[in-house]
Amino acid sequence: MSANLIMKEVGPWPMNTYLVVCEQTNSSAIVDPGADADDILALAEGTNVVKILITHTHSDHIGALEAVKTATGAPVNVHPLDAKKARIQYDIPLQDGEEIEVGNIHLEVIHTPGHTPGQVCFKLGDDRVLVGDTIFVGGPGRTSSHKDFIITMDTMQNIVFTWPDETKFYPGHGPSGVIGTERPAYEDFIARGWSSSLRGDVTWE
Repeated sequence: MSANLIMKEVGPWPMNTYLVVCEQTNSSAIVDPGADADDILALAEGTNVVKILITHTHSDHIGALEAVKTATGAPVNVHPLDAKKARIQYDIPLQDGEEIEVGNIHLEVIHTPGHTPGQVCFKLGDDRVLVGDTIFVGGPGRTSSHKDFIITMDTMQNIVFTWPDETKFYPGHGPSGVIGTERPAYEDFIARGWSSSLRGDVTWE
């Protein structure tokens, strides 16, 4: 069955928090509780929050984590590499390729390093993917070093742009996009190449 996906902008950046709901069982998962805990809890009201899922542990994605966990009692799921980097407490380690159950919905974990070492995406079992800051409309996630940028581009080539053109991606900031729409600009970027110092906020253009 298909998940009901609800998005809410939170915090000053702003950042996209997502609620994944299995309407058959009324179970839900909160993805990236970045800020404004009361608003996030209101979004999930009426559902049984069974998991808190973290794409990566930058502060704008976990600012309301403690408050949301206290209110819901739901276990925190995060990749160990990011949990260690941010020194946060978590309950369940995420691993590439594993399935996560939210009611009758099965989400697939995809490790997409670059923006952070332990960043992950969550496939919703159809043509939708929650991508954190892996990719945005117009370019990849920000990187703090050229080494991280190279890792990001490896993630683009070997993971993200192997997804079908109809794949819809839902990032941690800004609007959702479609892989097929991004592909021409991405391929042009690859063909042009880049400098040996490129990092930071990069666009395909």
